[in-house]
Amino acid sequence: MNDSTGIDFGPLTALIGVWKGDKGVDIAPEPDGEETNPFFETITFLEVGGVTNAESQNLSALHYHQIVSRKSDGAVFHNETGYWMWDAENKTVMHSLHIPRAVGLIAGGTYNGEKDADGRIILKVMAKLGDENWGIIQSPFMRDKASTQSFEHEIIIGNGKLTYTETTMVDIYGKVFEHTDQNELELT
Repeated sequence: MNDSTGIDFGPLTALIGVWKGDKGVDIAPEPDGEETNPFFETITFLEVGGVTNAESQNLSALHYHQIVSRKSDGAVFHNETGYWMWDAENKTVMHSLHIPRAVGLIAGGTYNGEKDADGRIILKVMAKLGDENWGIIQSPFMRDKASTQSFEHEIIIGNGKLTYTETTMVDIYGKVFEHTDQNELELT
């Protein structure tokens, strides 16, 4: 899977472009329970190109920017940026992300050609606090008040559609909460 520049983006090739969707559901923690927010969003994936690490690891990378707004009032409540990377030699997909709450992570997973019954690509990555390979970093405030414990992300791409589910375990308000997001987007 090569783009017009000849760089092998592997399974990430299908992500390139601008995606929009309005079927999103965010289930977030509140002090007295949970809050459900229907949302719409735009995710833009742009080619970065090839990257070589320590003269021995060759990656292809996409930069992305995700803007998520509540349906109820149009307010942006999530603004995320980062990179998706493909290591073809090791069949590894990596996802680095940062949000303006002083939280960042690098999630990873293996891709061996997994597809669903409709032939769409399935990408799965995860990160966990304290994991030596796929870790989470956060400010002292977030560590103490709203600590991200783990992150799992699954994307299914194909036929002009991108569907994702995300589960972030957050230690907040004296309990560990399963914060989930999901949406279906179309390539514009």
